[in-house]
Amino acid sequence: MTRLTAKDFDPEVMKLFDKYVHGQLDRRGFLNQAGRYAVGGATAATMLSALSPSFAAQMVAPTDPRITATFVEVPSPQGYGTLRGYLVQPVNAKGKLPTVLVVHENRGLNPHIEDIARRVALDGFVAFAPDALFPLGGYPGDEDKARALFAKLDQTKTRADFVAAAQYLKAHPKGTGKVGVVGFCYGGGIANYLPTVLPDVGAAVAFYGAQPPAAEVPKIKTPMQIHDAEKDERIRAGWPAYEAALKAANVQYQYFVYPGTEHGFNNDTTPRYDEAAAKLAWQRTIEFFKTRLGA
Repeated sequence: MTRLTAKDFDPEVMKLFDKYVHGQLDRRGFLNQAGRYAVGGATAATMLSALSPSFAAQMVAPTDPRITATFVEVPSPQGYGTLRGYLVQPVNAKGKLPTVLVVHENRGLNPHIEDIARRVALDGFVAFAPDALFPLGGYPGDEDKARALFAKLDQTKTRADFVAAAQYLKAHPKGTGKVGVVGFCYGGGIANYLPTVLPDVGAAVAFYGAQPPAAEVPKIKTPMQIHDAEKDERIRAGWPAYEAALKAANVQYQYFVYPGTEHGFNNDTTPRYDEAAAKLAWQRTIEFFKTRLGA
């Protein structure tokens, strides 16, 4: 069956779906508004189903013999007390490796982000993907339930958990002490945030994430790489102020916008995925980490 892409949906439906994913529109609101764009026998419900993630195919299987993967718990005294995450390492590593913190979207540690962590490991890093939902029982296996749980988190504690996760990686016995962070959507915001409180983060890559306040940008000593989607009006609206602050603070940064893409273009579990843009962005991400972290 031909895989659906964003081009198979009315642009207004894509905007409605973005609002739905980010909690600005509930399920009923999406269905009521998207129904006016239904054509060819489709319904709003079938469109929502088609746009929602499918985790059936993963790029790197959990049982891939080239990696070892396990779940570990880490103390987080300033956060929720304990954080839990998915730790992945390549089996053929010779010596210590740089480490990369992988930060999920606003649904917790779902199978897609676990897959991302495995990809990072295969590219020569120790990867750690925490689950912000662990204090609330962990990722529930359902994206709608996960999104609802996510809204209940105390973000001050959750951010402290990600700080603790980065510190855990810095001290990891299999790591070199060099830590990078990559995040997507909510996680992109965390990737932008961590360098404002952890100046020793070696490299940060933000995929379509919220920008930190301009007043916090002078604290950044980390080289930054930022990937945005051309059609992501919500996130791109904050870029001019962020760029001005980065320049004023003499922060090293790279900024890429991918033509014709939607928010979430790197996520290969939904029709918003753009294969060409995702491959290029990932190539740039890994090259950036290898250059900045010394892989």
